[in-house]
Amino acid sequence: MMELLFSLNVSYEAFLPYYQGLAEKVQVRDHQGRVLHINGKYFRPYLTPQGIHGQFKLVLSSEGNFKSLNKL
Repeated sequence: MMELLFSLNVSYEAFLPYYQGLAEKVQVRDHQGRVLHINGKYFRPYLTPQGIHGQFKLVLSSEGNFKSLNKL
């Protein structure tokens, strides 16, 4: 299992294409400098009228499959 930590600060308007399914992958850079491409649907629970802001932990299986995404 692998845990990756990153920050995300995006406005509501900028995230709308991901929420609506018009765009798929959100690109972020983790705290180790790695570029991650995460399906936007996993961020939907964290969308507020102000957007998505905060620190997140992405957990992947040892095979690299999605396990969970949590706001810290």
